[in-house]
Amino acid sequence: MTRGLGASWLRTFLLQASFNFDRMVGIGWAWAAEPILRALPGGRGGEAYHGAMRRATRFFNAHPYLAGMAVGAVARAEHEGLPPDKVERLRQALIGPLGSVGDKLIWAGVLPASVGLGLLVAALVSPVAGAVVFFVGYNAVHLPLRWWALREGWRRGADVSGALTAGGIKRGMRLLGPFGALLVGIAIPVLGGWLARDYVLETKLSIALVGALGVAFARWILPAFRGLRFGLVAAAVALLVGWLS
Repeated sequence: MTRGLGASWLRTFLLQASFNFDRMVGIGWAWAAEPILRALPGGRGGEAYHGAMRRATRFFNAHPYLAGMAVGAVARAEHEGLPPDKVERLRQALIGPLGSVGDKLIWAGVLPASVGLGLLVAALVSPVAGAVVFFVGYNAVHLPLRWWALREGWRRGADVSGALTAGGIKRGMRLLGPFGALLVGIAIPVLGGWLARDYVLETKLSIALVGALGVAFARWILPAFRGLRFGLVAAAVALLVGWLS
């Protein structure tokens, strides 16, 4: 089954390739689960396989990095012969938790922390070094997380909910968000100093004034675009301007 899990893990990278508003990522989810489901009794020609695949193509949506947990758990439930209605309830029950945990852990934690660290390195060392640090740091979490989610789902089956409340996941959600905000908060003034490194004091003050007015205007026309996301975009724009100038 290790080979089937490996194939499913690779397929999770294309989970959103068939995204649509009717089934969201349901078709991509079914395609990711197929290498495990083909090991059901009777193989690809068996009724168990065809029934499982029909159920797998129904509506599904979750964070793409953690959707593999549902793939593994539901596939395990199919292999254990759970009734179809229980399998479908398990699948639907995982949509909300996987989306919520993934958003908090990745979009509000790992991504801002990786970007903040990359921006700091870009300003203090070089833009290329910053890009490398971001790419390596982000994927050092992202890639193993996909595999962990799939493996835990397969190992726990219908009892997979315990994986989402494990200590490591809870600590990550609690610590990574503030850590990312701290890094971005440090990166913005460092980038500002880097951009203005060759200017006299009067010019630096003018740049600061224009930047403050730009931030105020952006907050006025885009009131929902604020907080950490706004800081990330502002820092990235500052880095791009400094690199091109």
